[in-house]
Amino acid sequence: PPAMSRRVVRQSKFRHVFGQPVKADQMYEDIRVSKVTCDSSFCAVNPKFVAIIVESGGGGAFIVLPLAKTGRVDKNHPLVTGHTAPVLDIDWCPHNDNVIASASEDTTVMVWQIPDYVPVRNITEPVVTLEGHSKRVSIISWHPTARNVLLSAGCDNLVILWNVGTGEMLLALDDMHTDLIYNVGWNRNGSLLVTTCKDKKVRVIDPRKQQIIAEKTKPHDGTRPIRAIFVADGKIFTTGFSRMSERQLGLWDLNNFEEPIALQEMDTSNGVLLPFYDADSSIVYLCGKGDSSIRYFEITDEAPYVHYLNTYSSKEPQRGMGFMPKRGLDVSKCEIARFFKLHERKCEPIVMTVPRKSDLFQDDLYPDTPGPEPALEADEWLSGKDAEPILISLRDGYVPIKNRELKVVKKNILDSKPPPGPRRSHSTCDSDISQPALDEVLEEIRALKETVQAQEKRISDLENKLCQFTNGTD
Repeated sequence: PPAMSRRVVRQSKFRHVFGQPVKADQMYEDIRVSKVTCDSSFCAVNPKFVAIIVESGGGGAFIVLPLAKTGRVDKNHPLVTGHTAPVLDIDWCPHNDNVIASASEDTTVMVWQIPDYVPVRNITEPVVTLEGHSKRVSIISWHPTARNVLLSAGCDNLVILWNVGTGEMLLALDDMHTDLIYNVGWNRNGSLLVTTCKDKKVRVIDPRKQQIIAEKTKPHDGTRPIRAIFVADGKIFTTGFSRMSERQLGLWDLNNFEEPIALQEMDTSNGVLLPFYDADSSIVYLCGKGDSSIRYFEITDEAPYVHYLNTYSSKEPQRGMGFMPKRGLDVSKCEIARFFKLHERKCEPIVMTVPRKSDLFQDDLYPDTPGPEPALEADEWLSGKDAEPILISLRDGYVPIKNRELKVVKKNILDSKPPPGPRRSHSTCDSDISQPALDEVLEEIRALKETVQAQEKRISDLENKLCQFTNGTD
C-alpha cells in the first residue's frame, strides 16, 4: 500500500550531511604527532587554537597553533613543554579559549595560559600544577558549566576534581573503580559523571555525593575497552566489542540499565571507537583509532533510536581526532561539525555540512548553543548547585573573546587566624622576630614581586612587538 512506501525513508534534515577535507593549503603540515600508545584523542581545538600532542625528546610536549596558521609548521615553532614524561591528554577550557590543561605520565596535571600571539620561546611555566595522583594521568575533562572545575583520572584508579582557581583538590573519588579507568564524561549540566573501566562496568556517579547511582556490568561482552558518553535526556551512549570482537554501539536508559534501548553491530575492526556528540543536532560521530572513516548516527526518540546517517571515508588512517565546539563553526556555510584528523605528520580539518541552497542563517540547524560564560562558580557547584550552560546565538557567527587571564589565588596561610581560646605561650623563636622587622621583610618581598611582574610584562610586550614585526615581514 502507498502508506507503507512513504514510511520507508525517515525524515531528517541531517540525512544528507556530508564530510569533505579542506584544501591542501588549509592543513597543518610537518607536525610530529605523538606515538604514545594511549586511547586519548591527542588533539584539542577551540575557536582560536588547535593543540596537538607531539613527540619530544625527554619529557612531554604539545604544540599550540592559531587556527589561521595553516600550512607548513616551522620546525622551531615553540612548544608547551613542562612535563617530565609524555603528555597523554589535553583539553581546552570551555570558558576561556586561552586556557588548556594537560595530563601526563609524570603523574601531574598542568594548566597553561596560551597567549594570543605566537610566543618566541617554548612555554615552560604552567599557571598551576595539580599534584595528587600516584600514577600516570591519562584523562582530563573540564566541567561544562562551573568555572575552573577540572577532572582528572589516572592509572591509580582515582578520579580527582580540582578547583584550578585555587590549585586545590575539591573531591577525590577513590573507592569506586577497581581497575584502570578507560574514559570519563560529564552530563550537560555537570551534575553527573559516566565512567568506563577495565572491570567491564559502566558507572554513573554523583561526584558531590561520592555515590554510584547506577551501574551496568558488561554492556558489551567483549574484553576490549568500552567508551561511554551522556547524550540528550540523560541517556548513555556506549561503544565496545561483542564476544566475537565485533564493534558495537549501545544506547541505555538510566532508569532501566539492564536492557539496552538499542544495540547495533558495526564491523570487526579492532580500533577503539571514540564517540563525539553534538547535543544541538543529536548526532554522534564515531571515529575509530586507526580507522580511515568517520561514521555518524542520529539519536532520536523513535525506534531504532540510533539511526545510521552516513560514513565519511578517506584513504589514510587517523592517529587521533579533535572536535570543534559549535561556536567555532562557519554558520554561513551550513557547517555542523568540524574534525581535526591527525596523520603521522599532519593535521587535516574535515568539514561536515548540511547541503542547503539558501544563504540565509538556518535557525533549524543552529539552535542556541553553550557559550564561553560559566553558569556557576566552583564553590557554588561544590555546595550542590546545578545550572544549565549559558547559551548564545550563532546568528552572526561567533567572535572569540580577547585573552582573559586565568588567575590562581592560593590560600595564604598567613590569612588563617589563630584559633580562639586561651593564648598559647609564644616560644622563644617567635619572640626573636619583632613585628617591625617582619613588616620590613614582607614589604621587601612585595617590592621584589612588583619588579618581577613589571619585567615580565615588559618581556611580554616586547615579544608581542617582535611578533608583529615578524608577521609583517611574512
